[in-house]
Amino acid sequence: MGRLTFTYLPSGLGQKSDFEFEWGGVKFTQRVWESQVEEGVWRVDLQVQVMRGEVFSDKKSMREFLIRYHEKDDGWLTAPFGDDGFAGDREIVLLIEPGLAAEVKDPFGRQDRTDLEHIATGLRLLER
Repeated sequence: MGRLTFTYLPSGLGQKSDFEFEWGGVKFTQRVWESQVEEGVWRVDLQVQVMRGEVFSDKKSMREFLIRYHEKDDGWLTAPFGDDGFAGDREIVLLIEPGLAAEVKDPFGRQDRTDLEHIATGLRLLER
């Protein structure tokens, strides 16, 4: 996913699809894994978004941007995750470096919390 790679992904993820878009001056690259739960019905197993933009100067600015992007209130995503991130019940966001952030999200509770933590801590920045 751009300059990031995964060192861990849980087993049982479905088909992956990649999407690119821009919002609020930030470029998003999103990978989504989906499984078919019945004929014609698919459910998201996992989402990982890599976000690039000047707004990500520190973890506070990252969180403020994501509050606007996800249309949340100030009480959203306040639990620290390591030195450079925040965690919620089903998501973890990390400032990888200034200008580069990532969000690991399990919108439907299909992954174990430990798996989300392993995915997030296993993201690695590739050499330029």
